[in-house]
Amino acid sequence: RIADYFDPALSHEEIARRYPAAMKTTARFDARAVREALLARGGPNEDSFIRHTYRPFDDRWLYWEADTKLLDEKRADYRPHVFKGNLWIGANKNETQMDFSHGTMIRNLGNWKYGYWGMHFFPVWLCEDDEGANRRPNLSGAARRYLERLGLGVEDLFHHVLATLHDPAYREANAGALRMEWPRIPLPGWPAPGNAGVPPASEQGPASPDKETNEAAKALARSAARGRELAALLDPDTPVPGVTTGALRPEIAAIAVPATTDGRNMTGDHFALTAGWGHVGAGGAVMPGQGRIAGRAFTREERAALSGAIPALGAATFDVYLNDRAFWRNVPSEIWNYKLGGYQVLKKWLSYRERGILDRPLRPEEVQHFTDTARRIAAVLAATA
Repeated sequence: RIADYFDPALSHEEIARRYPAAMKTTARFDARAVREALLARGGPNEDSFIRHTYRPFDDRWLYWEADTKLLDEKRADYRPHVFKGNLWIGANKNETQMDFSHGTMIRNLGNWKYGYWGMHFFPVWLCEDDEGANRRPNLSGAARRYLERLGLGVEDLFHHVLATLHDPAYREANAGALRMEWPRIPLPGWPAPGNAGVPPASEQGPASPDKETNEAAKALARSAARGRELAALLDPDTPVPGVTTGALRPEIAAIAVPATTDGRNMTGDHFALTAGWGHVGAGGAVMPGQGRIAGRAFTREERAALSGAIPALGAATFDVYLNDRAFWRNVPSEIWNYKLGGYQVLKKWLSYRERGILDRPLRPEEVQHFTDTARRIAAVLAATA
């Protein structure tokens, strides 16, 4: 599509016929003027094809164009901080939301509408170039001194935050505050300003290790280890042994198994998503549909495979249909209803891939992606039960 857009042999009219959205003029986008400017400059820039986290568990490719408004809001001041190895934690603050969605983690350029109410992403590292060579930790002075005292680093703190946001005890104890304010994260060994004999954290320098400091360091390291496990599970581009690759854990292998009503392998039209999961609404926005799911009890074989995982996954399960003949077998209720960023993850993913919207059937790897996502969610639920 981008090669065609930058091909001067193709007229504006031909591009409009092939890709209508690219040539639709709006109040802030003069489609013809933008294309003419880019054709005069030449391109495309091959380095501008980057991974883009569009929705939870939904990473795509984006052509990030620095010039003009071909990309609606390119946020040039954001782009330099997105580089290989950087991590971002997502959180939102909106007094109208009814609940606080689990904290999330991304590695790519994020979309503001990643979450239902919008999403703010906070990076581990800040950088002023495109390669991440001149990076510095995204920390306040007090936080930096705290980590120095414990002998730990910024990524340990980052993963501790992620683990805390997924901790059921933390979420229950802070449910009211999380509906109204930014998350506030408890830190092991963090001194409380104003306590007798304890100076404010901003005035403290590195301290020699003592028993209390060592215990705090161990506690933060343990929490960070849980956070790293969650980070891998939340990133669809990171393989997770036992969950998405290698010999799968028995309770994982039984979840979201691609199947057909006649018991044969999926072929041909089996891959077309036509069960009514999404449609185009006003203004071209994709709206979720009802789709088709069939609720049922676990079979004896499923119950045996899931075993001790059932309390975290729910007492019942669903078969989730692509069409009249193909479905994903055994998507437990807690997995199907799981939300991230305010979205019901699996249902949201399906809504964008209805055949009438995608204009093609799913590919086998996309059917597998749904399976892998359901299994990642199962592992997250098990890890935070």
